Amino acid sequence: MKKLIQFLAMISFVAVSWGCKESFLELAPVSNPNADNFYKTKTDFDLATNAAYNTLYTVYHPQGPVSYAGELMSDNVTIFNISGNQADKWQFRDYSLAPANTMVYQFWQDFYKSLYNINIILSKIETADLDATYKSQVEGEMLFLRSLYYFNMVRIWGDVPLVTAPVTAAESYNILRAPSTEIYTQIIKDLAEAKTKLAATSAIAGRATKGAAQTLLGKVYLTSGDKTNAAKELKEVYDSKKYELLPSYASLWDVKNKNTKESIFEIQYLGGAATNPYSNYYLEFFPNSNALGFYGAGMNQVVDDLWNEYEKGDTRKEASIDTGFTDAKGNFTAARFPKKWTDKTAPLINQSIASNNNFIVLRYADLLLLLTEATGDVSYLNQVRKRSNLPFYGETGYPAKYSTVDLALEHERRVELAFEFQRWFDLKRTNRALPVLTQKGKSVTQDKLILPIPNIVRDQNAKITQNNGY
Repeated sequence: MKKLIQFLAMISFVAVSWGCKESFLELAPVSNPNADNFYKTKTDFDLATNAAYNTLYTVYHPQGPVSYAGELMSDNVTIFNISGNQADKWQFRDYSLAPANTMVYQFWQDFYKSLYNINIILSKIETADLDATYKSQVEGEMLFLRSLYYFNMVRIWGDVPLVTAPVTAAESYNILRAPSTEIYTQIIKDLAEAKTKLAATSAIAGRATKGAAQTLLGKVYLTSGDKTNAAKELKEVYDSKKYELLPSYASLWDVKNKNTKESIFEIQYLGGAATNPYSNYYLEFFPNSNALGFYGAGMNQVVDDLWNEYEKGDTRKEASIDTGFTDAKGNFTAARFPKKWTDKTAPLINQSIASNNNFIVLRYADLLLLLTEATGDVSYLNQVRKRSNLPFYGETGYPAKYSTVDLALEHERRVELAFEFQRWFDLKRTNRALPVLTQKGKSVTQDKLILPIPNIVRDQNAKITQNNGY
């Protein structure tokens, strides 16, 4: 472990040293002798692979890029008083983002630093003298992570620099924004390869599997407009019988109920102590108050429109949304905020809490709804509704206002996957973002459905173009 820490510390130092002055990608030079000496043994690659998975903590952080885009830019949530740089955060909610926004630049850095970790593993393991099965598994896992990150990036920024190997700072100047179509082509290529290398199951919790690669590939195909291939990939996962809905929706969010049969890809956390990789979702989504001994950040506070979206008798509402909190003096404060990651057993640590919740990136209910989207077959959607004892689409009692399969899916995905960083991406994929969000008072235009390229990136390389509207 000491060896890895020293290596990663060197990487961080080099990235900062080069990044501020020379490299917009903020990548450590591939020629660094420390890197050459490190990637030799299985232990080296195990440590490096763990470090690559740890980048999920940043990308899927409750105040990370996927959360800000997936929820705060949607119609599910809002923010009021909030910790940190309030003005920059309100810009996401209000569609008033500027290229100087510090969060946008931080997100850009987070992605490319994460990609560096992944790309160097892929480059070094090719020539490593290791067991072929092990090498194939590691390659598959890194290809999955790279695909996941680029899938988020292309949906957030549109055209982005496509980096699939470690590069020097000087080389990065020649890597300009690749068209979105090229990004999707690379993602599909990587996932197609990943699914052939990954095992159906993993002995290590939280590692990518064949089912995860195929589920992500199905969503990528849907986003790029290819329903035929999307249906093929998703149906293979469905037919594998390796995943199933849990009987109780609420049990998905039990802090002790991790890596269930419904989970396809899940980020692993360990609460209970300051030295553990504990999760921050409960803390960050709690109202901006210290009434319980910790300071809630006030992220993703639930709006009335989502509250009213749930049908009468839908138990997912109670499982998903808390309605307030009681302080130590017994005073109740009404507030609607995400409940899924509540961990009331988490110990207090310096006015923070060491929560034990995992975060599910891909799950079976998502796959079922994607299958209906790809095929038009509502039987998959109705399986999701059956768990909540709700009337099936097409039967008596189903809400008349969701009169088409498309509207039924839009509704179902919103309430089933609320706060799971899906809503904004769903609306964009189905070309519903503009009509839905403008009708609800969002000052959004087609240009504003992607984020600006950060000013600092363009200051470092004038050849990098800006998105329209910024």
